[in-house]
Amino acid sequence: MNSNYQVKSIVIAGGGTAGWMAAAKLSQHFSKTDIRITVVESSVIGTVGVGEATIPTLRRFYQSLGMDDMEVMRKTNATVKLGIEFKDWYKPHTSFIHPFGLFGHEANGIRFHHYWLKLQQAGDVTELEKYSLGIAMARANKFTFPAERPSSPLSVFDWALHFDAALFAKLMREHALAKGVTHIDAKITSVNLHIDTGFIESLILDDEQVVAADLFIDCTGFNGLLISDALKTPYIDWSKWLLCDRAMAVQSELVGEPAIRTISKAHSSGWQWKIPLQHRQGNGHVYASNFISDEQAEATLLQHIDGKVLHAPRKFQFTAGRRAQAWNKNCIAIGLAAGFLEPLESTSIALIETGIEKICGSFPYAFFNQEKIDHFNQVTATEWERIRDFIILHYKLNQRDDSEFWRYCRAMVLPDSLQQKITAYNEQGDLLHYPWEIFHPDSWLAIYNGFNLYPKVYNQNVDRLNTDYLKQSLAAMRTSIADAVVDLPSHQEFINQHCKMSMA
Repeated sequence: MNSNYQVKSIVIAGGGTAGWMAAAKLSQHFSKTDIRITVVESSVIGTVGVGEATIPTLRRFYQSLGMDDMEVMRKTNATVKLGIEFKDWYKPHTSFIHPFGLFGHEANGIRFHHYWLKLQQAGDVTELEKYSLGIAMARANKFTFPAERPSSPLSVFDWALHFDAALFAKLMREHALAKGVTHIDAKITSVNLHIDTGFIESLILDDEQVVAADLFIDCTGFNGLLISDALKTPYIDWSKWLLCDRAMAVQSELVGEPAIRTISKAHSSGWQWKIPLQHRQGNGHVYASNFISDEQAEATLLQHIDGKVLHAPRKFQFTAGRRAQAWNKNCIAIGLAAGFLEPLESTSIALIETGIEKICGSFPYAFFNQEKIDHFNQVTATEWERIRDFIILHYKLNQRDDSEFWRYCRAMVLPDSLQQKITAYNEQGDLLHYPWEIFHPDSWLAIYNGFNLYPKVYNQNVDRLNTDYLKQSLAAMRTSIADAVVDLPSHQEFINQHCKMSMA
C-alpha cells in the first residue's frame, strides 16, 4: 500500500541562496494553507557564495514572487548577462559566445543552421554568430529591453544577471520573512530519526532547541547534513568525465565598463571565470588537482586578473556528481546538498530553481507518498544528467594540444546519452532535445559551432530554394541584426538609466 504522509510543517535546514529561495517560493505556494515553514540557519556558518552568474530562468523565478527586474538589479548590484564568451577553449587564441537567443530563424519547418550549412558548402564563409542578435549586442557591449512583440525571430533574445549572490539571498530572506516564514539562528548539532521508518523526526540545535517537522529541505551545502550525514544517501561520482575538482574564488576591483557577458577563459588544467558586477568583479579558477598544484592554480588565477585583488583567494573542493536520491524519505536536497556541477554554464542557481519548482509541483495537496518521491527522483536525475552532458561537451570537443588535461578530455569515452546527441548532429545535423533539459537546441548549436563541429550533410529540402535567393535572404538577416545594434545604449548607459545600484 502506498501510504500518504501529511505535511503540516516544513523545516529548511540551511539558508544562503538555496535555503531562502526555497523559503520564499514555498511560502507563496502554501500561502492558502496553515503549513508552517521554518528556516534554521546559523549566522556563524558561511556559505560558498561564489555563484554570481545566472541564466534567464532566474528572472522568471523572482518575477513569480512579484519582483521587478530593475528592483532586483538595484538591490543586488547586478549587471546584464547576454551569454558566455569562451576564450581559448577550442584552441588557444580562439573565442566564441554562447548567447541567450536564437540563430537566424527557421523556415518551412527546417532549422536555420541547415540553410547556413548549404551556403557554407557553396563557399560562403560568414560566421554563424553573425545571425545572432544576442551575440552582436554582447560583442558591442550594448543593451536594451527585448521587444515585447518581436517583429521576427531575428529580434528574439533573452538575458540574465550577474549579481551579488549574498545580496540576492538577503532579498529572498526579507521576502520570506515578510510572508510569515520563521527564522531560527542556530547551528544543527544532530538529527533524530524515527526508529521504525528512518524518517527525520527533528533537528537538535546548539541552543538545545528541538525542531520537529513533517518535511525537511536540506540546503546545508556540500555537507549535506540531512541527506548525507543523517540519511546516508549515496553520491554518484561523475569525475571520470568532469575532472575539475577544486576551485579558488577572489573578488577584484572593476576595471573599465562591465562586460555584458561572462568570460570563461581556458587554462592548462581548467578554466577561469570573470563576472562583472556594478561595484566589483568576481573571479575564479576551476581546475583539476591531478594536473596542477594549488599553488600553481592560485598563481594562474591572480596572473589573469586585471584589477586590484580585494582579499585572499578562497579555496574549496568538490566532486562532480549528484545524490542517488534527491528526495529520500521525508528529506529533499536542494542546491549543493543535492550535487555539484562546475559553474561553467551558470547552472547552480538554475538547479535550485528547478528543484524548488518540482517541490511545488509535488504538492498540489499537502501530502506526499512514495510515488511522488520516485517521480521527483527520476525527473531530477534526468535533468542533472542532461546538464552534465552539456558541460562534458565543452571539454570533449576541444582541439588544444598544450597539456595532458586537454588531451585526456578529448580522448575520454562519453556517456551514451551524449554520444547519441553528437552522432545525430554530426551525421544528419539533428539537434536532439529531450524532456527536462534546460539547454535548448540553439545552445547546443552554439557549442558545436564554437568548437568547429559541423554536420556532414544538411537537410536536402533546403535545395528547393534557389542558392542566390538564399544568399540574399541571409545577407538581409545579417544587415538587419547589424543595424539593430548601432543605436543601442551601452551596457553602462543602460545601468545608469535604469538600475544603478542602491547606496542604502
